[in-house]
Amino acid sequence: MKKQIAVVTGAGSGIGAATARELGARGFYVVVTDINLESAQKVAKEIGDAEAAMVDVTSAESSTNLVKDIVAKHGRIDVWVSNAGISKMQKFIDISPEDMRRTFEVNTYGIFLCGQAVARSMIELGVKGRIINTASMAAKQGRVPFLADYVASKFAVLGLTQSMAFELAPHGILVNCVCPGFVATPMQDRELAWEAELRGSDPESVKKLWINDTPLARLETPEDVARVIAFLAGSDSSFITGEAISVNGGAYMD
Repeated sequence: MKKQIAVVTGAGSGIGAATARELGARGFYVVVTDINLESAQKVAKEIGDAEAAMVDVTSAESSTNLVKDIVAKHGRIDVWVSNAGISKMQKFIDISPEDMRRTFEVNTYGIFLCGQAVARSMIELGVKGRIINTASMAAKQGRVPFLADYVASKFAVLGLTQSMAFELAPHGILVNCVCPGFVATPMQDRELAWEAELRGSDPESVKKLWINDTPLARLETPEDVARVIAFLAGSDSSFITGEAISVNGGAYMD
C-alpha cells in the first residue's frame, strides 16, 4: 500500500518542522515546504522518507505550481498543512498599512491560496483529504498585546477554516485548524525580545509572564502542536470538520 502524501508549509523550523517529523514518524510521505529551500531540505533529510520544495504561499502561481508538481510526481495529495506564518510585535498605533498588508498576505492569503489550490486538486481527483490550518489562540481573543495585525489575520483564518469546511464537506474533504499558545520556537524568541522592549522589561521576565498565564505552567513545544495536527490528519478524526482546536495548556479556554 502506498503511503499517504502529506504537505506542510512553513516547515523549515518551529511548528512546521515538528509537524513534518511527526507525520513522517506516523507513516506519511512528507513534502517539506518553506520559502527557504535550504531549511526545508535539512528537515526532509532528518525525516528520511521525505522531500523538500520551495513555495511562496503569498503567490497563487507558486502555490498552484507546487500542488501540480506534487500530484504529477505522486498522483495525489492526501493531507495539506498550511502552517506558514509571520508576526511582528508593535503598538497598534504604530502598525503601518504595509505591515498590516504583509501580515495578511502570509497568514491569511497564504492559507486561502494554498487551500484553494489543494482543494481543487482533491476535488478533481476524488481525494477525500484533510486540510489543516495553523491559527493561534490569538484567533479567539483580542486580549493579546502588541499583535493587532496578527490577531486580525488569525481571526480571519478561523472564519476561513469554517467556510472551507462547510463548502468542501460534500466532497469528503475535512478542514480544521489548530490554535497554539505560547510555543517555544524561533518566532517566539523574536517576540520575547520585542515584547520585552515594548514593556521596558527583559525577555526572561516576559517569558515568566507567559508561563504564569498558562495553567499547565510551562511553555508549549512545537511537538505539542504537531501531535494534534497529526491526529487531525489521521483516521481517528474522521468526523471532525470546521473546528479550531485549542492547544495552549489552558492559556485560553473556550
